[in-house]
Amino acid sequence: MNILFRADSSSTIGTGHIMRDLVLAKQYRDDNIIFATQKLKGNINYKIIEEGYGVEILNSNSISEVQSLIDSYDIDMIVIDHYGIDYKYEKLLKESNPNLKVMVLDDTYEKHHCDILLNHNISADKNRYKGLVPDFCELRCGAKYTLLRDEFYQEKKIKRDKLYDVLIAMGGADTANLNIPILEALPLNLEVAIITTIANANLEELSEYIKDKNNITLFINSNEVAKIINQSKFAIITPSVTVNELYFMGVDFLAIQTADNQEDIYSYLSKNTYMVMKKFNTERLINILDIRLNIELINFTELLLEEKKMILEWRNHKAIRKWMYNQEVISLVEHLNYIKSLSSKKDRLYFMVRYRNEVIGVIDFTNINYINKKTDFGIYAKPDSRGFGKILMSSIINYAFYSLKMDRLIAEVFIENTKAISLYKKFNFEQIDVKVVDGRDMIVMELKNK
Repeated sequence: MNILFRADSSSTIGTGHIMRDLVLAKQYRDDNIIFATQKLKGNINYKIIEEGYGVEILNSNSISEVQSLIDSYDIDMIVIDHYGIDYKYEKLLKESNPNLKVMVLDDTYEKHHCDILLNHNISADKNRYKGLVPDFCELRCGAKYTLLRDEFYQEKKIKRDKLYDVLIAMGGADTANLNIPILEALPLNLEVAIITTIANANLEELSEYIKDKNNITLFINSNEVAKIINQSKFAIITPSVTVNELYFMGVDFLAIQTADNQEDIYSYLSKNTYMVMKKFNTERLINILDIRLNIELINFTELLLEEKKMILEWRNHKAIRKWMYNQEVISLVEHLNYIKSLSSKKDRLYFMVRYRNEVIGVIDFTNINYINKKTDFGIYAKPDSRGFGKILMSSIINYAFYSLKMDRLIAEVFIENTKAISLYKKFNFEQIDVKVVDGRDMIVMELKNK
């Protein structure tokens, strides 16, 4: 089969279309593949050539030039990954070439006339294409169809040291020119990696900015993106296909929207408690990084004796004890024996939480079900403290979804504990049930990692 890929890259468009098309092309490795692109400033045609595919340079986005290529190469299928090609263009191609199969990549829910529509973002919803595509169109939507390079599947198997505190990947072209503003907001003691390409129109300025900063490593046109991600603790990215890569690798991230076509993924991430920004804000970035990079979880089994005693004192405090299933005062012997038993239990984990070198509270995970991917959790801040609830909740969600790989978080809270219920609602928990425990009404709440 002869396949024509129609996509562009440039300093203004970015490089994402070409990069994901190269991944898709590997699914047709036994076919004859040609790419058709316009010669634009900052294009990455060299990437296509490196993969061994032919490249035809177009003078414009006219349908006549594409039709000429269809005729010349006897094309059986065209893959269109281009915001400038619309329904009318696609329909005319189909009418002029009845036997031509048209595949379209879409992530903004536009109207299309195609045989196959691919939206490989984790946020993709095929139901939203109702009335936008013909009845004969095959819809391929969601994480099942995510386009990831082979390097990610290989890298996923490797455990690497975390060399970088923060990874910045604002797109190969960084069309919003945010790399430097982000760097200016970061603490100087952090190890930082930046991934970009020669399509970045501001590359010279960026290179000049970091030349005397030994804590920043700049990767240009890197072939080891998956490895760099694997070596990073946290990432700052755009709500784009890069989300799929970070999600797959299990690295926590903040997504900053920089273009209108990122709205769908931004909304999805926002609804599902991921860290997002509608617009870059220096103060908010500093606050997010403060929470993400200054939290330490210490397993109960690794606590010093004095720390265990401190935790017990908190647990027995009347303001905390009254919200527990077991509201009796626990003895030191019982406490120590329970902590000792945790070493042999796989269905529960308890952590003391330290923030900026201050111990602020406790989080725990119980009834951990690795098959059904759900877990209950518990939380309490140290007595007589204020303002730590959001930090502790962020720790719970981050650990449950990224480290434990859970899909569902379950909270059970007494109905009169309005403070906890309010906190859970702020993090998008929803009530799913009500039950009675020892004569007291209890609300069951759930957060899904959709």
